[in-house]
Amino acid sequence: TLRTEERQRLARERREERERQHAARETQILEKERKAKLQYEKQLEERQRKLKEQKQREEQRRAAVEEKRKQKIEEEKERYEAVMHRSMERSQRLETRQKRWSWGGSITPDSESKTASKRSTSTANLKQADAAMNKRLSSSAALINASDRTRRSQLSPLDSSVISRLLAPTQASLARSKSAATLSAG
Repeated sequence: TLRTEERQRLARERREERERQHAARETQILEKERKAKLQYEKQLEERQRKLKEQKQREEQRRAAVEEKRKQKIEEEKERYEAVMHRSMERSQRLETRQKRWSWGGSITPDSESKTASKRSTSTANLKQADAAMNKRLSSSAALINASDRTRRSQLSPLDSSVISRLLAPTQASLARSKSAATLSAG
């Protein structure tokens, strides 16, 4: 009986030891699962935080790009308006200069009525006026061309081109005056 009791006691101890080991393994497994879950949640939070930061950086970059684009558009608009303003001023100055240099001036309804009344005068007077005008125009053009050539030979190429451009409206107004004289004779 002692041996039987001893065997039973040893078997019970072994069973209890196995149960303790099993419980310890179960605790370890649960602890590992808990740690893995915490790690996963931490990684998930970290990932969400990084995504949020990245999204904020992208929004800031997008806002900066949009602001820069608006600023560039505004600068382009100001530059365009300045160019248009200068262009209008330049064309007004050219018109003023052409009116100043032209002999006939601008044609207005009033000047047309004066021209019509002049047409009623004799044809001989018109032909004389036309001949005098042509003679005056050709002599003026010859003087301008001669003095122009003399001056240009003494100037640098840059100065010469500037003078040519400045004389262009004068030559154009001479041509207009000549055509006006031709029309009045017809």
